[in-house]
Amino acid sequence: MPTYLSPSTVWWAVDFYETIARPCVPLFIMLSGYLLLQPYKVDEPIKTFFKKRWHRIGLPFIFWSVVYFGWLFFFGGQTFSVNSVVNGVLNGPYITFWFIYMLVGLYLLTPMLRVFMAHTKDDIVKFILIIWFIGTGIVPIAGLLGLGINNNLFVLPGWIGYFLIGAYLPRVKTRSWGLYALMAGGFAFTMIASAFMAAVGGETLYFFYDYLTANVIIASIAMFKLLSSVSAKSAEPNSSRVNWLIRQISHNTLPIYFFHMLLLEAFRRGLFGFTLTIMSSNPIITIPLLSLFVLFLSLGAVSLLKKIPFLRSWIG
Repeated sequence: MPTYLSPSTVWWAVDFYETIARPCVPLFIMLSGYLLLQPYKVDEPIKTFFKKRWHRIGLPFIFWSVVYFGWLFFFGGQTFSVNSVVNGVLNGPYITFWFIYMLVGLYLLTPMLRVFMAHTKDDIVKFILIIWFIGTGIVPIAGLLGLGINNNLFVLPGWIGYFLIGAYLPRVKTRSWGLYALMAGGFAFTMIASAFMAAVGGETLYFFYDYLTANVIIASIAMFKLLSSVSAKSAEPNSSRVNWLIRQISHNTLPIYFFHMLLLEAFRRGLFGFTLTIMSSNPIITIPLLSLFVLFLSLGAVSLLKKIPFLRSWIG
């Protein structure tokens, strides 16, 4: 840590960036719900749906699993064995793979959820989402405060709510000022509550960073609604180069997601002859700069890999 920075300054910087990054996964899931649960898609054959998902997720999962197995065996000190491979396939060879398993779980439910969203009245959807929010976002906080509620009372799994909200929220009319207030309030609560948990200490230090706490849910929903209200024309940059860059990033989000952790690990281990982490300098500056640096390096590497014909369909 830079000697000129106090530990509290570093902590608040990290807390701030952690807070504003919390909606990233919820936004992606809500966008997926918006795109996949439209009523007109209810007639798409199940075979066609899963064939598309296989090419989009299945092949890249195999490719990147092999890459990460190789990384762990050669650089991570992991012993090669049948047990380690089987466990890696069942649970993911690296921590970032949790996201893919979660997506697969939602995809398995998508044919049923399409029928539900196409033929269910809005009041029923709203009621189910309220039950989901209470069980997923409120009950754990109540438990943290010592007000234990039997988990069997609320049986809707966490990620399904975000998926359904993505399809339902565009139907809801809202006021921009209210959404900004909810988003700001969610962010402020996350920062302050996390600071309090850090002061208290214990195993619940990162409790309010969880994607499925009420504060993150509220901020994420408000941000999604605000972003979805922006028209494509008004959001389009004037520069053709910027447009090209945005398209390149959007077309390569999955391989960038997989590749970026390899870069971060390589920098952390000094495999390029130097170490680079968020603590290498002032984290207030280092965190956003390192994020952009890794993003563009990942995009460049993925673009080069995609020029290899037999790898293109496997990378993602």
